[in-house]
Amino acid sequence: MRRKLPAVLVCLAGAALALSSGAAAGTGGLAPEDPVTPGAGDIEQIYFLLSVIGAVVLLFVVVPLATFVVRSRGRGRSREEEGPQVRGNTRLEIAWTLVPVVLVAIVIAFVVYKAPGIELSDQASARDTLSIDVEGRRYYWQYVYPNGVVGIDRLRVPAGQTVNLDLTAWEGDVIHSFWVPALGGKFDAVPGQTQDFTFRATKPGVYEGVCGEFCGIQHAAMTVEVEVMERDAFADWLEGEDEAQRGGDSDLGEQEWEGVCSKCHRLAGQGEPYIGPNLAATQLRNAESIEAIVRNGQGSMPPVGGGWSDRQMDALTTYLSEELAPRAEGGGGTDGG
Repeated sequence: MRRKLPAVLVCLAGAALALSSGAAAGTGGLAPEDPVTPGAGDIEQIYFLLSVIGAVVLLFVVVPLATFVVRSRGRGRSREEEGPQVRGNTRLEIAWTLVPVVLVAIVIAFVVYKAPGIELSDQASARDTLSIDVEGRRYYWQYVYPNGVVGIDRLRVPAGQTVNLDLTAWEGDVIHSFWVPALGGKFDAVPGQTQDFTFRATKPGVYEGVCGEFCGIQHAAMTVEVEVMERDAFADWLEGEDEAQRGGDSDLGEQEWEGVCSKCHRLAGQGEPYIGPNLAATQLRNAESIEAIVRNGQGSMPPVGGGWSDRQMDALTTYLSEELAPRAEGGGGTDGG
């Protein structure tokens, strides 16, 4: 059996190293997403420090434990017979007391050192900062840009520019949490309160996130997409979207249907009812009834459009009556669920 002991120890050590290397490589979802902001990079470094220390602790706990189990096995002794009496080891006891203290001190010192860099609010210049109002609602995210442009669920920001999100939740709603791992930490959106989340994305792309606070039956559908665009492309999009929304030619109504309505409703003729009832063509064309329900809620449906501007409401009712009502009549079109 003693010949097998080294092999057992090697297997345990290999398993521990495989876990730590897997975390470092990002396999199996053990590692965070590749950071695209300085703050997310600091969080990643803290994560890897904790992973390495955890792997070391695992080795120094599991390997001796396995050794003791093998060496101190019964070897055929009866249960009544006492095993060998082992005296204490003062040096070993001092070591296993001091080493955890040192490791915890290293973690605390590193986190305290990195924490200020996670939030950029103190480093941001007001002149170069783009401020966007973010409101969490059941079950979508609403973004309002400085020029009044409104977005649903998909947030667009410029690369290389400091962005400040003024996070809140609508009055009378519940707590939500804005979390896009590639951008940084998780920030709560609390009704009646505003919290700042400041970041500077360095790499264009689309980064996904979720609501990190359980908020109700459709919590899983409350996703986040952040599109980081080149600064010139973002400026062109923001100007063009402003003109389109003012003129009623934007896809805002479709965004509202997909992000707000279709998470609970299907169109008539498209399968069994979803969370809410299927919507028929006559309902989709009744703009006044739609506005009243969306603004005030009905039954278990919350006022998903409470506080919406006339521009937002007109975009939704126009899209429902002109685009979706014909599909509901014909029983065709895309699945609204």
